[in-house]
Amino acid sequence: MLKQTFILVFLFFSGMSHSFAQEILTLDKALSIAFEHSPSLIQSKLSLEQRELNLKAQDASLKSQFSLDINPFNYTRNNQYDSYNSNWYANEIMSSSASLGIRQPIKWTDGTISLVNDLSWQDASNKTSGGKNTSFNHNLSLRLEQPLFTYNRTKMQLKELEYALENAKLSYAMQELNIEKNVTTQFYSVYQKQKDLNTARDEYHNQKQNYDIIKNKVEAGLVAREELYQAEVNLATSESSVYSAEIDYENSKDNFKLLLGISLDEDIMVLPNTDIVTVNVNSDDATKYALEQRMELRQKQITLEQDVFNIIRAKAENEFKGNLSARIAMDALSGKVKNLYDNPTDNEQIGISLTIPIFDWGAKKAKVKSSQLAMESNQIDMDEEKKNITIGVRQICRNLPILIRQIEIKKKSIENAEHSYEINLEKYRNGTLTGMELQQYQTQLTNAKQAYTNAVISYKLEVLNLKIQTLWDFESNKSYLPVDLLK
Repeated sequence: MLKQTFILVFLFFSGMSHSFAQEILTLDKALSIAFEHSPSLIQSKLSLEQRELNLKAQDASLKSQFSLDINPFNYTRNNQYDSYNSNWYANEIMSSSASLGIRQPIKWTDGTISLVNDLSWQDASNKTSGGKNTSFNHNLSLRLEQPLFTYNRTKMQLKELEYALENAKLSYAMQELNIEKNVTTQFYSVYQKQKDLNTARDEYHNQKQNYDIIKNKVEAGLVAREELYQAEVNLATSESSVYSAEIDYENSKDNFKLLLGISLDEDIMVLPNTDIVTVNVNSDDATKYALEQRMELRQKQITLEQDVFNIIRAKAENEFKGNLSARIAMDALSGKVKNLYDNPTDNEQIGISLTIPIFDWGAKKAKVKSSQLAMESNQIDMDEEKKNITIGVRQICRNLPILIRQIEIKKKSIENAEHSYEINLEKYRNGTLTGMELQQYQTQLTNAKQAYTNAVISYKLEVLNLKIQTLWDFESNKSYLPVDLLK
């Protein structure tokens, strides 16, 4: 018995020594830590940044693209056989060139317009005949390439990247909500274990008082020694409950610290707001908010819009299409630089090419049908998701009044259990009640306190669940969507 008491006292003072270095965590502070250190949220943020950069790169590619190609010097020497004259001759060619191009994609037509400026020099000589030729060439051309009778691939690609970015934002926001739910659940789990420990210590304190009372009575010969044996059992059981509650409390704190991403060696204690704020919720309004704002529905809508793109691509398989090509150029050629622009020539070119499919053995039709079936399946999935959301929100709205009523009942149960325990404790002191009977009232009081704590936590979590399910904060009466998604 003395050994057990020593263990309990050691644990108590050990807890006090650590409490001076404890980190007091409110729910808001815990959420702030989790948002900063959560690996899953960090990964989701990296994915979001990646999508932003992809869209930024695509936007940049639609602006004017400048390129400069330079070939400073090139030398070739060839020995060739002239079969007509039946002799060998040697050629030496030295050259250099540069090309400056400006390419401008046309977003609205999926075409491309280019301005190309080519400048080159060449010095060729024939070692056999002794001939030599030097030439300078300058070519400036304006070119147009325009697809015909097909869909705009540039606009579709840009739109898909915009959808990918929006989807990443939605995933990031949903990950935040998931972390908030998990952190809040774990936070109140630690609080629950904390309350269980306090209740177990209160029970031990009561059992210790009862043990001292019965011990004095036994020593005075007022009650049988069997009562002391029962009191010892009750005290040992209560002491064991304190030890078990201490272990459960420490385990729950470790799990919570792991979730927050903080050091496992850091000692923490949670400080929740246990005030009960009753929210008045209209089931129809809550359902409307959920169907208008739930991010899962928007993601499924994006999937449907992407399905439309897949159908367009499938229809473009083996399609009838064309291409318009036009070129206007000025070409200057001379043996000397100063005479390069004496007689420039104009060159024009325009042409249309067509691709006409003849027979594909039904491949295109099959791909289009497959894409259409995928879209129908995704539409059914979205309709079912709406039904599930509606059912979930309605169930929460029905649960909230019941949980409020349970809190009131559990609170009254504690008052009744405390009153009953005090009355029967007095009977126990007077010797008209056995230790076994008093233990029942003590257990009733302990259970009442735990049930009240559980009822408060259940209500808090259900209010949070309603906020997450509807993306509407009924306490402040405003939307709970992330700011970026409201734009």
